Amino acid sequence: MSLIHPTAHFKPYLSAAGGWGSARSVMQVLWREQALATAPLALFKQNKPKGFACVSCAWGKPGNPHALEFCENGAKATAWELTRLRTGPEFFERHTLSELRTWTDHALEQHGRLTHPMRYDPTSDRYRTTTWAEAYAAIGQQLKGLPPEQVVFYASGRASLEASFMYQLFARAYGSNNLPDSSNMCHESTSVGLQESIGVPVGTVTLEDFEHTDCIFFFGQNVGSNSPRMLHPLQEARKRKVPIITFNPLRERGLERFVNPQSPMEMIGPESTVISTQYHQVKIGGDLAAVTGIIKAVLELDRQARAAGQPAVLDDAFIAEHTDGLDALRQWVDEHDWTCLEQHSGLTRGALEAAATVYARSNRVMVIWGMGMTQHRKGVDNVQMMVNLLLLRGNIGKRGAGVCPVRGHSNVQGQRTVGITEDPQKVPVDTLQALFNIRVPAQKGRATVETCEGILDGSVKGFIGLGGNFLRAIPDTDRMEPAWASLELSVQVATKLNRTHLVPGGQTWLLPCLGHIEIDRQDGREQVYSTEDSTGCLRAWQGTTEPAHDMLRSEVAILAGLAEHTLDGDCNVPWDAWRHDYALVRQAISQTYPEIFHDMETRMWQPGGFHRPLGACKREWHTDTGTARFMTPASLEENPDVTFDGERREVLQLMTLRSNDQFNTTVYGYDDRFRGVKGTRSVLFMNRDDVVRLGYAPGDWVTVRTAIEPEVRREVGPLQIIAYDIPQGCAAAYYPECNPLVPLWHHAERSKVPASKSVPVTLQRAQPNRADLARAVPEHDQVM
Repeated sequence: MSLIHPTAHFKPYLSAAGGWGSARSVMQVLWREQALATAPLALFKQNKPKGFACVSCAWGKPGNPHALEFCENGAKATAWELTRLRTGPEFFERHTLSELRTWTDHALEQHGRLTHPMRYDPTSDRYRTTTWAEAYAAIGQQLKGLPPEQVVFYASGRASLEASFMYQLFARAYGSNNLPDSSNMCHESTSVGLQESIGVPVGTVTLEDFEHTDCIFFFGQNVGSNSPRMLHPLQEARKRKVPIITFNPLRERGLERFVNPQSPMEMIGPESTVISTQYHQVKIGGDLAAVTGIIKAVLELDRQARAAGQPAVLDDAFIAEHTDGLDALRQWVDEHDWTCLEQHSGLTRGALEAAATVYARSNRVMVIWGMGMTQHRKGVDNVQMMVNLLLLRGNIGKRGAGVCPVRGHSNVQGQRTVGITEDPQKVPVDTLQALFNIRVPAQKGRATVETCEGILDGSVKGFIGLGGNFLRAIPDTDRMEPAWASLELSVQVATKLNRTHLVPGGQTWLLPCLGHIEIDRQDGREQVYSTEDSTGCLRAWQGTTEPAHDMLRSEVAILAGLAEHTLDGDCNVPWDAWRHDYALVRQAISQTYPEIFHDMETRMWQPGGFHRPLGACKREWHTDTGTARFMTPASLEENPDVTFDGERREVLQLMTLRSNDQFNTTVYGYDDRFRGVKGTRSVLFMNRDDVVRLGYAPGDWVTVRTAIEPEVRREVGPLQIIAYDIPQGCAAAYYPECNPLVPLWHHAERSKVPASKSVPVTLQRAQPNRADLARAVPEHDQVM
């Protein structure tokens, strides 16, 4: 056996995204997961009619799919779920939870699919096999004994519309609005910002809009690793000479060049498609200043055009009829001179004027963004400033233009559509009460940050997790894990073992579920499920592969079983009937949300599905003023409550990021091909000048410490320095390993999304010992 060495091997990746590198990576994961017999057949049905929705990202699925409608990461996710490896009762007989907590995230999930319902035995520190009947009865009995306001129902974003609707109904019938979800950790800034600005909480761009746009702005999203299928419409746009203007601290290969792995001519030829026509490496936390600078330049171009008697740059008719607030925004922009904007953004005036010039010449502009814009203290302001830019020229509510936030998890947007929210004002309370005879609690429940605060102070006693790896995904990990033991009940519904499952509470249950790739049979009848993608399209899917084990239950069946054993008889929800026929769940969804889901059973089978109605697409603005709103931020400061002495130039702004071999907290391997890192995740990307200035050299090991709230020690390391193309004063390292550096209170204003993309840190020299070197890839990650 050979051990993958954890010392960083760095060699800049010069090839385009996609191409043979992508093909080789897919074959490697299929081989490693022993899925060569099952996964290739499944991949032909991925994201296609009568097939299954990718369990990876939520990017749109076309009505007329490609022959191979999957990307590198989608193939990895499918192979990861269809692995022949199993984590059954005999595994837990061999390993205590204390031992398993020393394993890496990769090693835990690499071991394979969970097969049996398990209950934690504190005497032996092991999971013991149980029955579904025992699990439902015991969990239900304990839930009955807990105050509902002390129980949290977390949803990761992987559950179907049917399971999500049942989950929120279960929680509310129980008496709790504590419904945090993965949106709280990523795109809640988008939902808050868009709702206030244009009256909808989601994007307005569809896949068809890519065929008509004449300019694309791209902010804070790594398409090559996080949603590679989007590279296809981007490539088609570039073939039509559409400019793509990118703002991102790191130069990501997917935003530079692309070779389509499904094109034989491109695979055998030397050419690749240039994706970004302008690439601006904005300083971490400098996005708000950058967009302000673009707007400033656009306003100046408009003044010049009017003075010269030329057509106005601004869309005066649109602004007059559909918007308010421009005068206040204009005044705020004028108050910030170019020196200030250059300092905050890290970009030159010329760069921002170049972007503005292309914008002013374009008629149908869309803005695409990811968590690089939302996971900031000013995340909501970032979103609203991008909307401001679009509103200047009427780029919302017309074909080929609009806002395009890129969601991460497969159905994270859809679960919110059917009621997964802590705010009862965002659900049709009267309808739910009339249809199901339940009393929806009036008080607002806990989102993710409030849930963490409740676990820390002891006011949260019960936690049910519908998928996900909550303890690894949240900030302040080193404070949260010890507090988890205070829970009286921890229930985790999952397909594979992860870190959250290994930190037991009083009563701890591990309930294995079917994956969405697997055939879901209820009473011998195959069921279908539905999801919503990033573009607001809803459609039906069904599994195509036999289940990993006959003890597995679907999410719908598990939720029905828990609800039946928890709730009193007054609730008018036919849980058992819903378990046997998911069409009845969809009928209930249609009755609850008729504007969106009317005739759902028919429309969800249409090619490409059907799109949810969005008022902003028709220039109907469901805002407080009834208009689209130019929103003026209060400040350009990324961390307004953090002040440093001007001499403290040792403080860097750290952003967390995912590798090419990762999806959310799931780590497929230790190579980050696009960034040239091989064999480890224990690295810190730094500007070469900063490396020298601070007295280090590439390859040195450092401990990274949070530079705020010094009374609480937060540190990660040792990490090995890689000199990288990143702006001065900035650094980057991997998520979720660096989550302990993010204070729980360090979140976006109003949306409370953890500000993981801008954390002030300092470095301290470290000398790794043998345990540190083994930590990145311990014994359990050895490869044959």
